[in-house]
Parts: sequence; structure tokens; C-alpha cells
Amino acid sequence: MACEVKIPLGERSYSIWIGAGMLSRLPEAVGGCHGRVVTDVHVDAFYGDNVLNRLDKGWGKVVLPAGEPSKSAAHWSDLLEKLAAARLDRTSVLVALGGGVVGDLTGFAAATYMRGLRFVQVPTSLLAMVDSSVGGKTGINLRAGKNLAGAFHQPMAVLADTDVLATLPAREFAAGMAEVVKYGVALDADFFAWLEEHADAIQARDPAALERMVARCCEIKAGVVARDEREGGWRAVLNFGHTLGHALEQATGYSGLLHGEAVALGMPFALAWSIEAKGFDPKEAGRVVFLLAKFGLNIAALKPKNLDWRALRAAMGRDKKAAAGAVRFVLCDRLGHAGLPEAIPADDLDALLKGWCQDVLGQ
Repeated sequence: MACEVKIPLGERSYSIWIGAGMLSRLPEAVGGCHGRVVTDVHVDAFYGDNVLNRLDKGWGKVVLPAGEPSKSAAHWSDLLEKLAAARLDRTSVLVALGGGVVGDLTGFAAATYMRGLRFVQVPTSLLAMVDSSVGGKTGINLRAGKNLAGAFHQPMAVLADTDVLATLPAREFAAGMAEVVKYGVALDADFFAWLEEHADAIQARDPAALERMVARCCEIKAGVVARDEREGGWRAVLNFGHTLGHALEQATGYSGLLHGEAVALGMPFALAWSIEAKGFDPKEAGRVVFLLAKFGLNIAALKPKNLDWRALRAAMGRDKKAAAGAVRFVLCDRLGHAGLPEAIPADDLDALLKGWCQDVLGQ
């Protein structure tokens, strides 16, 4: 049974449709318009023709290389040139069929081609379903850092077909679970407890458990986005675990670690300072680490090699959440209750980072 979560943003409001068989809603979502389906080589092999055959003859595909390196200025520019060569105009629609990289890049192309096209998100990864496809943040990475170029551009709709999770590799599924756990730790302790209770069903990819889980994540994010669409304040709470996570991605050249894996490393790091500065219960931090491991995100197994703490420190300084040279972290005072990003004093951050690299990375 499908469920609907609404993003209430006035004239930019839209629905997220979640459940089995949601791909069948795509013709309705695009409203009879023509355009391009943007996907990557991996997703195309499973679903490209399936999706294109649901649309009329005015549609075509643009297939990108898979992986985080595609989320670049070069691929964004190349996509715009392809849209222009196909003579798309302001009545055209883009469909982002893929994970977070495809969704972010396609959304940014939609925001910038002819100063704005409509687009539909069709996420095919768990991470994209629960996080990146919802809320209108689009963008690309620069050499200086992750997501440093982008735009807020809301989709027409999001179709989260949980059937496609059956073909998602185990590592990608685990990476998506990092963002799921994030919602529980930062914003909903009851949801965190539900995840603990239903961990086995989730790992077995039980359809009912998946639908409820994805829907709850979207409900939480919808509430945050409705309160702060453009990350002027409260929306930054969704970056829990991401300060170190983004630094790890950049310092490793966006290879070796998936985004969710980096966030899984970043959450316990943020909780370590939350214990020190906010009185967060260390036993609750242990629950978080245990649940991450249960979902295939064992901290010791994720650690990258040959990573100097200074490289991470420099990457943190370039993060878009940094302000006036200070590195800011989303911290929790209790499970399910995070606050706005706060600066960690430089000396304390250096000591924390050195200790983390020694204890966790063994470096």
C-alpha cells in the first residue's frame, strides 16, 4: 500500500509517493510533458528502459558515469549541452532516475538550464529516498569541497518505489541506513527505538518495514524543510554527522567511502563532543554505534587508510557549514534532540581529531 507525504511550501508544494510500484505513477507525475530521463550506467541497466517505455516518444535518456566523481562542474556542463542539443525548452521536464549523485546533478541542471525547468525525482537508492531527493537541495562538488555549488530547486514530485531496493547492493543499502539512523539520533528518539526493534525486518528488506521507514524519514524531513526551506537556521540540524563525513569524503578524493559510510563515521565523532560539551549519555552513544553496526556500518571496518588528521582538519575548514573560520558541528544533548551547529574551539577540535585518528583509524 502506497503512502503520501506532503512537502508544504505554498506554490512549491509537492508530494512524495512511497511504496511498491511507484514507477507506474511517472506518466502522471510528468503531466504529459516531454523531456529527458537522466540516470547513470548502473541504474540504466536495471531500470532505464523500464522507465523510458512508460513515457511517450518525445522522451530520451542521458546516461552518466556512476559514482561521486560525476557530481562535478564538467558533467553538469556536459548535461546542459545535451539538453540544449535536444532543444529542450521551458515546458520540458527532467526525470532524475538514480541515487543522490544523479538527483543532485539533475536538480542543479534543472535549476540552471534556461533559468529553471521542472523535474521529478525518482530515487533508486535508500539514501536518496530518505534524504537527498527530498527538500530541493541540488548541487555539485568543487575541488575545494563538497556541494559548494548548487541551488534550492524543488521537484514537482518524488516517486520512491520501494520495489527497486530489491536490486540495491548490500553496501549501498547499508550506506542509506546511516542517514536513516541520523534522523532517529538527531530528531526522533521514538523512531530510533523503532529502528532497533525492527532491525531484522529492515535488514531482510521486508516491504512493510521499508515503506514505514522511508515514510517516517520523509515525514521528519518534510517538517524540517517546511520550517526552514533554504537552510537559514533549523534545517542545518539535518547535517548531524556530516562535518566529519564531508571532510572524510574530500580527504579521500571521493573514492573508497560512500557518503553514508562517511556519515556513519561522522555521527559517533559528533557524539564524542556531545558527551563532553552537552552531557550526552555515553550509554546512548553506545546504542548508536551498536545499531550502525547492526545495519552493516561497523566503525572499525569503515576506516580509511593513510589519512592524516591535518588533511581532515583542513577539509573541515573548507566545509560550507564553517563560519568565520570556525568549524561547526551539530551536537545532541540527548537522543533524538540535536541543536543548531556550534563551533568547537580550535584546540579542542585538534585534540579530538588527533585522538579519533589514533583510536579509530589507528593512525
